[in-house]
Amino acid sequence: MAYEKKIPVDLDCPLRLTMSLIESKWKSCLLDELRGGEEMRPSQLHKCLPEAAPRVLDIQLKEMVEDGLVSKTIFPELPPRSVYRITELGLSLLPIIDAMLSWGENHMELFEKKYGK
Repeated sequence: MAYEKKIPVDLDCPLRLTMSLIESKWKSCLLDELRGGEEMRPSQLHKCLPEAAPRVLDIQLKEMVEDGLVSKTIFPELPPRSVYRITELGLSLLPIIDAMLSWGENHMELFEKKYGK
């Protein structure tokens, strides 16, 4: 079950619209992991982000599929196997994520001061 927002998204604000797609804690990280275009199984994504609860990642992946940022393929075999892949829409968000990565690297002293080394 996806989280339902109590306050509707402001359709007149492009910034809020963009943030509505990537505002969850792990969505940007998931897109970053999928950026190479390779298919990844849920367990692979869980291993890439071990500090995230698997249930939370699964919920956020489901939301990203619903939003068209990633695609999910389920193979009809026993046991069932599924893989995720970034879509063109998801790829279009990578410049924003790259800017966030660059900003974080350029301001590392702020985070070291705030959180310690």
